[in-house]
Amino acid sequence: MTENLGTLSIVRELPAAPAEVFRAYVEPEQFVRFWGPVGTTVPLDTVTIEPEAGGRFDSTMLVEATGDRYPMRGRFTAVREGELLEFVEEGVGLTGRITLTDLGDGRTEVRMEQENVPAAYLGPEAEAGINSSFDRLVEHLAARR
Repeated sequence: MTENLGTLSIVRELPAAPAEVFRAYVEPEQFVRFWGPVGTTVPLDTVTIEPEAGGRFDSTMLVEATGDRYPMRGRFTAVREGELLEFVEEGVGLTGRITLTDLGDGRTEVRMEQENVPAAYLGPEAEAGINSSFDRLVEHLAARR
């Protein structure tokens, strides 16, 4: 087991209603368009998302430049459609929460909070990677309008 050292919290505003943002996270065909920082892809055939308490999520991020693969496996611990996804990442012990808040006018605040975060996933590079993924999500949501 990896030594877990910290917490991470990022808040962003997205150009879509909470229901649209929620669907982007739980529909594999949308998820693959934004998950991971620029320079990575997630092949659709590696994605399973069962958006219910106890449901699993699996994906594999592929680094385009090197071909390195990073599988992520976990279980949802709580799901409220359009509002909340809570999960635990298997083998790592990381727990996460994605909370969606309606800001009105077709905008959503998304708050991603993680606990028991391994040292390799903390710091400026890790935050930049997550924000890069959020940038991709903003582009994806804007393109759907």
